[in-house]
Amino acid sequence: MNAFSELDVAGGGTTTALPGKSAVTLTINGKETRLEVAPWTTLLDLLREYLDLTGTKKGCDHGQCGSCTVLVDGKRVNSCLTLAIMKDGCEITTIEGLAGPDGALHPMQQAFVDCDAFQCGYCTPGQICSAVGMIREGHAHSDDEIREQMSGNLCRCGAYPNILDAIKQAYAATEKQAA
Repeated sequence: MNAFSELDVAGGGTTTALPGKSAVTLTINGKETRLEVAPWTTLLDLLREYLDLTGTKKGCDHGQCGSCTVLVDGKRVNSCLTLAIMKDGCEITTIEGLAGPDGALHPMQQAFVDCDAFQCGYCTPGQICSAVGMIREGHAHSDDEIREQMSGNLCRCGAYPNILDAIKQAYAATEKQAA
């Protein structure tokens, strides 16, 4: 028996009902959250529609623009392509969760401000989350490497030179703290 059930339909036929909601427990921005969601609910929709965490943007909804990038267990993920139930038990960090408990901006957020690395700002949350993940992955050693690793995050305004400068500034600050 699978998760679907057959229902009687007027006229003597049967049809298959959609599966019910599933429980998912996620740690989102440091807070454990348990929700009941439909199995087809994306992580992006869970964040935006269920939890009102609207910093993560819905751009293309096809995994092509990177606006929806969040960190799942510290790794970059396009939340529009990720089913929420597949991340049960995971730790999710959104743009809202990067700032410190005292409200101080994350070094990457501050670098984006310092370097004027955004214009309209729509892609900025995904750019920042992706850049944080990229540095954690150890992929920020050269301009070319940064460009390649950030190629999945599009900026329609063309703020790429300033985004590169911001990432380099934040990376330098991270390296300085590690030393």
